[in-house]
Amino acid sequence: MCPLPQVPSHTTKPPRAVFPNEVPSAGSLQSNFAQESIFAFPPNRDTLGGTSYLIVRNEGNILIDCPALDQTNQDFLRSHGGVRCLFLTHRGAIGKTAEFQQIFSCEVLIQEQEAYLLPGLTLTTFKQEFTLDAVAKAIWTPGHSPGSSCLYYSERGGILFSGRHLLPNQHGEAVPLRTAKTFHWPRQIQSLRFLLENFTPETLRYICPGANTGFLRGKHVIDQAYQHLASLDLPALLRIQPF
Repeated sequence: MCPLPQVPSHTTKPPRAVFPNEVPSAGSLQSNFAQESIFAFPPNRDTLGGTSYLIVRNEGNILIDCPALDQTNQDFLRSHGGVRCLFLTHRGAIGKTAEFQQIFSCEVLIQEQEAYLLPGLTLTTFKQEFTLDAVAKAIWTPGHSPGSSCLYYSERGGILFSGRHLLPNQHGEAVPLRTAKTFHWPRQIQSLRFLLENFTPETLRYICPGANTGFLRGKHVIDQAYQHLASLDLPALLRIQPF
């Protein structure tokens, strides 16, 4: 259950569609491109190889965690309507948040216990949950870090952007991973139990993890997400020691 090290390439690559069959071809893009498309950015060295996501919507785009602050990503974000909200899943995903807010004038949403890490920025904070709109909400899932959180997006059968709370293992299955830097392992398992109690197979189909995406073998999404989580042995997980 060791995470796969991910070293970003020196060659800048554009974001990739998470659901490529649902994205219009380049020749058919319109100015109002926002059609509930989701993109994954290449691993970002500023966030220790973290993967960021963009939800493109007519209601305003949501960026989950900081991608690299390079021209390719900036141009991509501008061409798809900019950023309305930057949601940070945990302290390790902050990256160049200050610069992104300055460039895109976006709202920054973060769990209240980690807001102190962004002094001088205009922030929106929350305690347990925060509803962005009818289809998107932030959920506090402490354990990996004190303010570790997930973004739930109810379209397409339900997608959980899990940050580092849940990551793929070598088999591409969603699991919590205990490391030497894990803030509070029992709380992380309790956060997993909370998700199981509050979702169903019908409301949680996919997980988009915030790291270890190399284990997904070219994909950026874990299908049958709820079933993966429900099959985990939580008492056994509690006994796992950090690596």
